[in-house]
Amino acid sequence: MKNVCVIGAGPSGITAAKNLLDEGLQVTVYDYGKEVGGNWVFSEDESHSSVFETTHIISSKTLSQYADFPMPADYPDYPSHKQLAAYFQSYAQYFGLYPFIRFQTEVKEAELTADGKWLITTEHRGQTETAIFDALVVCNGHHWQPRWPSYPGQFAGEYIHSHHVKRFSRFKDKRVLVIGGGNSACDVAVESSRVSARTDISWRRGYWITPKFLFGEPADVVGKRMKFLPRSLWSRVSEFSIRLKFGSHKHYGLPEPDHRFGQTHPTINDELYYFMRHGKIHPRPEIARWEGHTVYFTDGSQAEYDTVVACTGYVIAHPFFDKSFIDYSQGEVPLYLRMMHPTIQNLYFIGLFQPLGCIWPAAELQAKIAARELAGKWQRPSNIQALIDKELKNPDFQQINTPRHTITVDFHRFSERLLKHLPKDYVRKEPRQAVATASELITNSSAS
Repeated sequence: MKNVCVIGAGPSGITAAKNLLDEGLQVTVYDYGKEVGGNWVFSEDESHSSVFETTHIISSKTLSQYADFPMPADYPDYPSHKQLAAYFQSYAQYFGLYPFIRFQTEVKEAELTADGKWLITTEHRGQTETAIFDALVVCNGHHWQPRWPSYPGQFAGEYIHSHHVKRFSRFKDKRVLVIGGGNSACDVAVESSRVSARTDISWRRGYWITPKFLFGEPADVVGKRMKFLPRSLWSRVSEFSIRLKFGSHKHYGLPEPDHRFGQTHPTINDELYYFMRHGKIHPRPEIARWEGHTVYFTDGSQAEYDTVVACTGYVIAHPFFDKSFIDYSQGEVPLYLRMMHPTIQNLYFIGLFQPLGCIWPAAELQAKIAARELAGKWQRPSNIQALIDKELKNPDFQQINTPRHTITVDFHRFSERLLKHLPKDYVRKEPRQAVATASELITNSSAS
């Protein structure tokens, strides 16, 4: 029986563990935190978690759930972080994963040995241990190491990344500047404006802001019905729908997008424009420099701030690998099906992609493929390097060249590519032991 190491017990790690166990493999999961859920385990302390006290998912529940473990029917269209944490923890309980997880354990080093095994060095409460594994499955996420912008000068006030924001009471009566136009930036701007003395938001370019609902339905559900359209027509229809809902950016004092819809990650937010038109959030252009508490902008204006929040994304990081061995922090990520290394056959990355949609259902499919290969039920193509090159040259979206867009896929197209490598009966919902129903587990977990 092959012995497999899984790094991380977040949404990707637990589905990796579940599917590896389904195939009769021996599994050990190492996780730095204290509970299943990764980013979705809210903590007021700085940790792996990236959720705010008010965070809700930005993809709807029916397009975010595992095929093996549907979300409860009474969950809202966009569940809260508490409901999602309960969902992931109930998944782990339902499928009996907890005995295989070692919490509060950091993987310090992952080294490929001369005989093709993995030597894993961990630290648990100050104690260092090593273990040998036949295969390594990396599920440490890519939304935990902040990416910081750089500007001339030095800001004398509080300068933080969105990763460090937990509760918005910290902004009470402060002058706040939010940098960025992504989902975190818009959430921080909206929530801070409820309590701040003033909130401004700085954009260097125009962004497409997508509403959560169109025609009374979740926007991604509506978008799924348009997936058959050619990409150019899909972009234009999406842009028309957004314009119909919100109108032109000039009404809000914001720059218009200089790219087609889909060429950057769209931002899902219904409240930003509402708060701007009510005078609670004020638009600013790109920062030119700062000095003391004064921020100077590219249009010649300036303003004083107490706090600046950089909502500028994250760096892909695998600190347990030597950088000369594997480093995906910059440039393209050359993995087959966004998961398989071209030359190391016992190494898998689950969830290392950014879909226009939700990661978890496709990560579940990746996990099933990896588990089947390790169990000898599936064989990877012999021309894997050529297939990787083809994927990189023909991405689902031709996006602008920024660090934020190195791992983008289309949720529906990527899922369809993964499904081609799985049998029709790939859904496996049965627990390995008698437990309460999934809905009961989630209800009890939410209550606690």
